[in-house]
Amino acid sequence: MYVAVKGGERAIENAHRLLAHERRGDRSVPEVSLDQISNQLGLAVDRVMTEGSLYDRELAALAIKQARGDMIEAIFLLRAFRATLPRFGSSEPFDTSKMQVRRRVSSTFKDMPGGQVLGPTFDYTHRLLDPALMGEGSPEQPNIVAEAEPGIMPRVTDILGRDGLIEPSPLENPEQPVGDLTRDSLSFPADRDLRLQNLARGDEGYLLALGYSTQRGYGRNHPFAGEIRLGEVEVEFVAEDVGFAVSLGSITLTECQMVNQFKGSDTEAPCFTRGYGLAFGQSERKVMSMALVDRALRARELGEDVKAPAQDEEFVLSHSDNVQSTGFVEHLKLPHYVDFQSELGLLRKLRKEFAEANETPTPMQEAAE
Repeated sequence: MYVAVKGGERAIENAHRLLAHERRGDRSVPEVSLDQISNQLGLAVDRVMTEGSLYDRELAALAIKQARGDMIEAIFLLRAFRATLPRFGSSEPFDTSKMQVRRRVSSTFKDMPGGQVLGPTFDYTHRLLDPALMGEGSPEQPNIVAEAEPGIMPRVTDILGRDGLIEPSPLENPEQPVGDLTRDSLSFPADRDLRLQNLARGDEGYLLALGYSTQRGYGRNHPFAGEIRLGEVEVEFVAEDVGFAVSLGSITLTECQMVNQFKGSDTEAPCFTRGYGLAFGQSERKVMSMALVDRALRARELGEDVKAPAQDEEFVLSHSDNVQSTGFVEHLKLPHYVDFQSELGLLRKLRKEFAEANETPTPMQEAAE
């Protein structure tokens, strides 16, 4: 709590009460429930869970409600709560090839094993406001239960991999520990596991802008959406008491595999390369942007020239976190009276010295004359 000025503590307490009043809004309007937020503002909840690094729809909905719909503030609240939780261990790596798919599209193959599954998406809607959604008297839509596609759908990148047309996916190395940005600070150069963690927690709008920049030529990579899939994936955890992996349930994930061109080198034959994105819930824009930036950040690894912002590892990773960015920007709202008065005094002194050196009367002298 900031109490550096006289009366500051009382003013801040009043500000808290006013914030609670504004958050509730008109008392004649029913208060929005967490279930309503979770079910009807599901994409907002998915973003807060992803960038808040905590899969809990109820808590994410609570954060959105408390933050009055400010996504970054809600992400901040969820991360702060996450920091208080005990950690029992790490889950086994997700096997997204066994995802119970609700949506799965590819821009590289029209006909592929399992087919295209359009699922719930804005892609084919007319961007027109729907008056039927206004008010409680709007007609109810039929109850449609979205069922996951049965069986396992092979990844498009696996199809390309069988013919050696795309670089192989990195092999799992159980002996190499995976980094954890929530415990250790980021350092450079960063391995890909840390880069992907950083991008997953990074601000969606920031990654979208960087991904867009690579498409406009600031990165020189021509991407194809190899596959985007949405569905439920089982979470497994190795319990020490039993000695084997047990299922904790399933969570909803969105995964994107970008296919990018690569001309090859003196030692590598030409082939496609990969960009990867993974996020909680239905977060297609996020994972696509993440995959574009992931590929751009692999420039040095692939022997490419680093010329664009999206290829600069330190620039991208150091500025991606919206909570950290918010802290640096919004702290400017706090009192800086002493610092400013110091700068103001210095500026007046410099201007006086400049005027004396140039024998030019100061504005105050001119006014006196």
